[in-house]
Amino acid sequence: MKQLEVVRDPLWNNIRLEPEALAVVDTPAVQRLRYVRQLGHAFLVYPGATHTRFEHMLGAYHLARRALAQLEETGHRVDPGDAQRIKLAALLHDVGHYPFSHALEEAGLPHHEALAEHHLGAGELAVALSRSGVDPRRLFALIRGERSDPLAGLVSGSLDVDKLDYLSRDAWMCGVPYGVIDVDRLLMSLTVVAGRGLAVTEKGLAALESLLYAKYQMYRNVYWHHAVRSATAMFKRLVRQALAAGRIRKDDVAVATDDGLIHELQRGDTTGLAQALRERRLAKRALDLPATDLPDGAGEWLGDEPDLVAGVEDRLATELGLDPGELFIDFPVKRDMLGLDLPLARRDGSVVQLTGTGAASHLGLARVAGELIRSARRLRVFVLRPVAVPAKQVIGLASLPREELRRRLAEDRSLLGPG
Repeated sequence: MKQLEVVRDPLWNNIRLEPEALAVVDTPAVQRLRYVRQLGHAFLVYPGATHTRFEHMLGAYHLARRALAQLEETGHRVDPGDAQRIKLAALLHDVGHYPFSHALEEAGLPHHEALAEHHLGAGELAVALSRSGVDPRRLFALIRGERSDPLAGLVSGSLDVDKLDYLSRDAWMCGVPYGVIDVDRLLMSLTVVAGRGLAVTEKGLAALESLLYAKYQMYRNVYWHHAVRSATAMFKRLVRQALAAGRIRKDDVAVATDDGLIHELQRGDTTGLAQALRERRLAKRALDLPATDLPDGAGEWLGDEPDLVAGVEDRLATELGLDPGELFIDFPVKRDMLGLDLPLARRDGSVVQLTGTGAASHLGLARVAGELIRSARRLRVFVLRPVAVPAKQVIGLASLPREELRRRLAEDRSLLGPG
């Protein structure tokens, strides 16, 4: 019998680590995550939100063990090698994560999952995996959701253990009721369908719908809280300017901790943003509009073109009488927030894919998902000094095509006027 190490956890109580998992945990790449907060700057709003990627990683591993045990109990034999890879992939899914949540990805740095490949194949972590007979390439494929493994959905999918842990943990640590989901019911409703992989049975539909609504509520009330987004916008500008000035390097940022990175950013910072974040002197809302006030498709460039956004911010600041760097535009995007792609195993033996119209036929929330996402998103303009920001002109600006914005910036034409 394996000797298990027990870790006490505020959310799941006892988390039992198998020897292979413990060997992985005791490597520098994983220990770094003790010092990377799960929710970035959310602690400036919710003081309890100081939990880390390390805690979340252990929680995901714990839920993977529970899910596999549940499947075994209901008659689905799981190959021991497959089970080991699923558990370790769940444990290591965030090993490449940047400091300060997803802010640096929004700032234009590579996605953290891409960085995981380097960590899995190098240093002491690679040695620990090799000693356990685990191929890091197969783990990385599971983390990226690229494996055809029937149980790959436990690591990356509509009902993966990552979501089950982070929604529960974030709500618990923030002290809000929005992320409460019926994890036990969801795990008990898991099954495996031949040729389709991980699936949910009909008895889990209510809990699944509750999970989706919890996700919507957490984005609306926690992840996209106006003060959290203000701090995130300031931090993105601070990091981008430090990278452009050569004061920090992308490779160093990728392996930094929260405190280590903010310390480096404070050294030689001429913008004042690092100290302002440290002292919680956040940019204030000059404009705050729900996405429902914007035409369909407007402002999508704000979520995927950080260079263009920075140029527009500085030009807009100048036109409004501010200095460049004193204005930030924020319009967060999470396209798959309420997305589903999961087989539903029905009582009559048939299988329906819960995606698109299939999901809408079985889940009431799926029918209004688009409107819920639009109600959660807000277009905000934050400023460091008071100034009036005209809503109508900003909506017009957000509605402009990217090419037109680039032309106006290049030709030094007004962004708020008719052009």
